[in-house]
Amino acid sequence: LHTLTLLENGSIDIGLIGRPAGIRPFVFYSLGGIEDTFVAARPYLDNLCLRSGRRSIGEFSVSELFANANLMLLDEQNITRQHIDGYLAQHQITAGQLLEISNMDLLIDFARIGLGIACVIREFIQSDLDSGTLLEIPLTDPIPGREIGFAHTKAAPPNEAVQKFLALCGKEA
Repeated sequence: LHTLTLLENGSIDIGLIGRPAGIRPFVFYSLGGIEDTFVAARPYLDNLCLRSGRRSIGEFSVSELFANANLMLLDEQNITRQHIDGYLAQHQITAGQLLEISNMDLLIDFARIGLGIACVIREFIQSDLDSGTLLEIPLTDPIPGREIGFAHTKAAPPNEAVQKFLALCGKEA
């Protein structure tokens, strides 16, 4: 929402956003789909199991796991966070301890060093999943995918620099 506000105020010319539900005052150029996922470092999960008297995270339901873990999410004003809050509410999942982080890079770094379970964009951490640096938390119901892209306001047509940038990205203004 912060980026949308900056676009509406004319503070920025273009923004990279998740497609919001109400896109009316904006022109949206899709870059494709993304998937959100919950991940953690193995040592964090092993420690969580040890503290809970469980042998593996497979012995936890998702609700139990999140109730016992440090759950790290983006701040409440972020569109990604709102998407995840909707998913958690729909599945009656509550966090035991919630840490709000200001950006995705910090979420990923904090997950890597074992501070908790982070909700991140899978495409950003695929190499960590492939190498085993981060483990994906299995969910009974996957988080619905989303679409990301660039946006600008309809009220202010894109300037020449924005038009060139969009052209470099294969999008026409």
